[in-house]
Amino acid sequence: MDVHTELERARRENQLLVRLLALADETDVGGLLREALPIIVEATGATIGYLEIHDLDSEGEEPDWYIAHGLPGSDVESLRKVVSRGIITRAMATEKTVDTPAALLDPRFSERTSVQVGRIEAVLCVPVGASPACGALYLQGGEDAGPFDGHARRAAETFALQISRQVSRILAQARSRDSEDPTAVWRTRLDARPIVGRSRVVANLLQEISHISALDIGVLLTGESGTGKSLVARVLHDNSKRRGEAFVELNCSAIPEGLVESELFGAVAGAHSTASRRMPGKVAAAERGTLFLDEVGDLMPAAQAKLLQLLQSREYFPLGADRPERANIRVIAATNTDLEALMEEGRFRSDLYYRLHVLPLRTPALSERPEDIPELAAHFSALASETHGLPRLEFSSKAAEALRHAEWPGNIRQLAHCVEAAVVRAAGGGDRRIELRHVFPNRAGEGADPDRPLNFQDATRSFQAGLLARTLAETGWNVSETSRRLELARSHVYSLIRAFGIERR
Repeated sequence: MDVHTELERARRENQLLVRLLALADETDVGGLLREALPIIVEATGATIGYLEIHDLDSEGEEPDWYIAHGLPGSDVESLRKVVSRGIITRAMATEKTVDTPAALLDPRFSERTSVQVGRIEAVLCVPVGASPACGALYLQGGEDAGPFDGHARRAAETFALQISRQVSRILAQARSRDSEDPTAVWRTRLDARPIVGRSRVVANLLQEISHISALDIGVLLTGESGTGKSLVARVLHDNSKRRGEAFVELNCSAIPEGLVESELFGAVAGAHSTASRRMPGKVAAAERGTLFLDEVGDLMPAAQAKLLQLLQSREYFPLGADRPERANIRVIAATNTDLEALMEEGRFRSDLYYRLHVLPLRTPALSERPEDIPELAAHFSALASETHGLPRLEFSSKAAEALRHAEWPGNIRQLAHCVEAAVVRAAGGGDRRIELRHVFPNRAGEGADPDRPLNFQDATRSFQAGLLARTLAETGWNVSETSRRLELARSHVYSLIRAFGIERR
C-alpha cells in the first residue's frame, strides 16, 4: 500500500470517528441509531443498512431498538424482512464479522429464503459489542456492485465498536438515574420528548405507551381536559410502525354539526353547497398514518355510524359517494367525558364504544403528579420566552412554591397559560426573575383587585391560607403541632408558609 493510499484511508477513518463522536450528546438509543446509521451507509457505499440493538438486561429475543436505511417506505418491519436473519444471527453468535461477496453463492447462506427472495449479493455484517454481542450492523451492496473492500470492513468494525460504547454509556446513565428518575429507562426506549416530567405517574404512562405504541390497533385516551391527550397521541404515533407518515388531528367538538361528516370522510363534487369539487377528508389525509379524533364523544349519531363502519371494515363512504373507499389508518380517539354515561343516555353508540375501547389509556391529572410542576413550569417558561422573543427568566422561590401548591383544575393547559402570562408580565416590567405577583397578580397582598370575583382556584387558595394562618396562631407557631392538626407533613407546612407568604406577627 503506497503512502497516498494509507493517508487517504487514515483520513476517512478519522472523518468517520469525528462524525460519530459528534453524536456523544445523544441521550436515547433510538435517536443515536437514527443519526448514526446513515453515516456508515454513506461511508461504506452500501445500498441498504440495518442496525439492531438488544438491551442485555431485558427479556425477550426481539431487539429493543432497530432501524433500517436505504429502501423506500417507512415501515421498518417490511425492511427487516429483506435482510437475512441467518446472517445477523451468525454474526452475533460467533461475534465475528460476516463478509461475503455474494450471499446467493455462499453455501453458508444460499439456502435461506430471505437470501433467495431478496437476491442478496455482497453483505457485510458486524457484531456490535462483545461477550456477548448486543446487536449487529448489517450492510448490503447493490446488484453487480461487487464485494465490500477492506476500507468498508474496517469502517464498519470501527462504527460497531463506537456504537457499542455509546449505547453502553446511554444505558448506564439511564440506570444510574433510574432511582431519581423512574422515567429514564422508558425514555431510552421511546421518543417521548413532548411528555415533560419525571414522576412515577409519568413513568407508568410511558411504560404503557411503550407496550402499545407498536401495536397497530386503536387506542382510546381518557382523562380530564388539559392533561395532554394530544401529546400522548403524538408520542404513540411517533413510536409506531407508522412514524414518518401523516399524523392528522380532528377536534370533533370544534366542527359544526353539518360539516362533521364531510370534514372526516370528505365529499364528492356537488355533495353540498360548498363542495364545488371533490374534497378529501381527514381519513384520506391520514392514509398510511394515524388519525387522532379528539373529543370523540361529541360526534353526532350519523358520524358515529360512519366511524363504526370505518373501524369494522376499513372502508368509508365520502359524503355523496355511491362506492366505498379503502383506508389504511390507525385511529386514536380521546375524550374527557364519560362515554359509558353517554351510552346510557343514548347519545353514544355502544358498539362504537367497544370498538374504540380495545386499548384504553388514561392520562393522569396534574393533581396526581404535583412533583412535576416545577419542571413543567420551567419548560413552559422557556417555550414562552422563545415564542415571544423574550429573555429567559427563572422563578423566584416564592413563585415556584405558589405554582407547586396551587390548584390546577384546568391541568397542564391551565398551568401553561398561567406561566406564559407570568413570563410576559415579568419581561414587560423589566424584572430579572418571575415573582409571585407575576404568577398570581390578583392574589391578596399582591396587587389584588377588591372588586374582582374569586374563581374556584382563588377561593381554594384563600381558604387554605386562612386555615393555615389560624392554626399557626392557635399553636403559637408550633409547626409540629400545626402539621399534626392539619394532617400534613412538616415539610409541606413549611412549603405552604413560604408559598402563601405567611409571616408571624
